[in-house]
Amino acid sequence: MSDTLILREPFLSLWVDRDAFNAVEALQGEVFRELEARRTLRTEVNGKGYFVKIHRGVGWGEIFKNWSTLKRPVLGAGQEWQAIQALTAASINTMTAVAFGERGSNPAAQHSFIITEELAPTISLEDYSRDWLSNPPAAEVKWALIRRVAEMTAAMHRAGVNHRDCYICHFLLHIDKPMDAQDFKLSVIDLHRAQIRPTVPRRWRDKDLAGLYFSALEIGLTRRDKLRFLRAYFTTPLRETLRLEAPLLALLERKAQKLQQRFERKYAPGANE
Repeated sequence: MSDTLILREPFLSLWVDRDAFNAVEALQGEVFRELEARRTLRTEVNGKGYFVKIHRGVGWGEIFKNWSTLKRPVLGAGQEWQAIQALTAASINTMTAVAFGERGSNPAAQHSFIITEELAPTISLEDYSRDWLSNPPAAEVKWALIRRVAEMTAAMHRAGVNHRDCYICHFLLHIDKPMDAQDFKLSVIDLHRAQIRPTVPRRWRDKDLAGLYFSALEIGLTRRDKLRFLRAYFTTPLRETLRLEAPLLALLERKAQKLQQRFERKYAPGANE
């Protein structure tokens, strides 16, 4: 299989006559994640910020370990590239990819990378809502954000994409101007685990919704707020949604509890010692 390489400016000019796979490994900047098989960093070119994700072969052992636990391994940057294209085609605000490369046909040894423009200035909804319990926002702002997250998630699922890390920390609010409930921009990020299909299976739809529900448990949302989300996400009248999706609503509570227990185990004192 031949290499795949897509370069846009500034990397099209920056790497002319260079091997892009060597050049991306040489990029310097603030490193956010450094693993044997993956590296994530922020770099700058001509004063503009970019995020770089480099994937190196995870090895067959890691692939088999993931499959044995029914987890789909992240094999390279291709998943994020495809997800960005799918969301962009569906007019969903997300990252802009300016470079993508994939070398090798062996999934255990494949070398790939993706570079996206930094979305700035922005703040994650997790950080934006961090003090809502003690300092509630204006009602119209909260309702507008709930509606927008629901609409974006529904549109993402209609486009055949399930996120797999669908938490409010992965929705970025653009803050280049004061927040206006009638006029604001929200973008969804971190799509490296996303899956793309003609139709999102209900199981994966529900996992995304459970992730959102779990990540918003501690920000003071009321039952009416949750109903607002359901009304915006589903196309059926609310009464019918509550009847048709009763199993989902019970599932959300169970999955949120499981996610909370997993979170507490992972971050319990001494858990990583």
